Amino acid sequence: MKIKSIECFILADKLKETFYFSQWEYSERRICVVKVTSDSGHVGWGEGYGPAGLIKAGIEFLTPHVVGMNPLQTETIWSVMYRRTLDFARRGVLVAAISAIDVALWDLKGKILEQPVHQLLGGKKRDTIVPYATGMYFTEGGVMADKLCKEALEYVNLGYKAMKMKVGLTLEEDIENVKKLRETIGPDVKLMIDSNHAYNLREAVQLANAVEKYDISWFEEPISPEYYDQYAELRTKTTIPISGGECEYLRFGFQTLLQSKSVDIIQPDICATGGLTEAKRIGTLATVYGVEVVPHTWGTGIAFAAALHFISNLDCMPGRLRSPECYIEHDRTENPLREQLTTSDMVFDKGLIKVSDKPGLGFTLNEDALYKFALKE
Repeated sequence: MKIKSIECFILADKLKETFYFSQWEYSERRICVVKVTSDSGHVGWGEGYGPAGLIKAGIEFLTPHVVGMNPLQTETIWSVMYRRTLDFARRGVLVAAISAIDVALWDLKGKILEQPVHQLLGGKKRDTIVPYATGMYFTEGGVMADKLCKEALEYVNLGYKAMKMKVGLTLEEDIENVKKLRETIGPDVKLMIDSNHAYNLREAVQLANAVEKYDISWFEEPISPEYYDQYAELRTKTTIPISGGECEYLRFGFQTLLQSKSVDIIQPDICATGGLTEAKRIGTLATVYGVEVVPHTWGTGIAFAAALHFISNLDCMPGRLRSPECYIEHDRTENPLREQLTTSDMVFDKGLIKVSDKPGLGFTLNEDALYKFALKE
C-alpha cells in the first residue's frame, strides 16, 4: 500500500464581526487543510495551525518525499519529514506542515484498518471529555464587561461547565472584567484566563494576585513564551496554575518548558507541534514530570477531532479510583469553516462530548463546503 497523492486547500471566510485579543484582530478565518489519498482509495484529512499560505508551501515541499511511502508507517514517515526539515526549521510553520500531514495519515490509517484513532494510539481511557468554551474575545462598541458577561451567560445556559476568557488589555480592565464575569457565571463554573503573552513578569504577578480570589482554574500564556525562568518565578508568586505551550514545537521544546518548571499545564497544539505522532511523545514526556496536558485547539472539526482522540488516550497521572475530568478547548467564536466543513457524532451534550468510535478521526468531510471556502489558485 502506498500514498498516492497529497493535496492542499486554503480555506477562507470573512467574518461578520471583527474580534480581537491582546495581540491583533481577526476579520477572517483562514486555514490550510490537507487531503492524503492512498492507492487503495482511502482518504485522510489533516490541518495545520498557523499562516495558511506558509503551511501550504511547507506541505508542498514535503510531498515528494512522502508520496509512495506506506501510509500505515506513520512514525517512519514522520521521521522522514522531520529529517528533511531539521537543518532549517526546528520550530514554526514547517513543523505545522508536518503536523497537518501526520494528522491526515492517522485519519487515513484508521480508515484503512477500520479502527478509531484512539484505538491505534493505544486505547481509549475515557469515553467522554469536558469541553471548555473559548470565547469572550474583545469587540468594538458598547461596554466591554457587559458584552463579555452576556456571552458567558449564554455558555452557562448551554450547559458548559468551564470557559476561558481573554485578558491582556490593561490590568485595570482585566481585573474588572474577571470580577464581573465571575459574578455572572457563579461559583460552580470553572473559569480560565488567557493573556496571549501580553504582560511582563511584574504585570503578570499583579494580575494573578488580584484575581486569585475569583477561583481561576489556570492563567494561560501570562508572559512571552521566550521567558522560561520568568514563568517559573511567576509560579512561585501565585496559587493560580500556570499554563502554556501553544507556541512550543516538538518534544524538544516541551522538554525545555518542563525542565525549567515553567508551567503546571502544557498546551501543545497537535496541528502545529508535530501532529499526533509527536503529541503522543509529548504526552508521555508530561507524565515524567507529573504535569497535566490540555491541548490548544483552534481550527476546524479536523483539529478538534484529533484533540478528542488524543485526550481520550492520555494517561491520568497519578491514577486513582475516581479519575479527574479531562478538558478540551471548544472554540465558540464565529467560524463557518469549523461549522460547515465536517460533521460528526462528537457533539456537545449535557456538558460533555463523547469520543467517536468510528474509523479514523470519526468525522465526515463536506466536500461542497471544502470547495465553497477554498481559495482559487
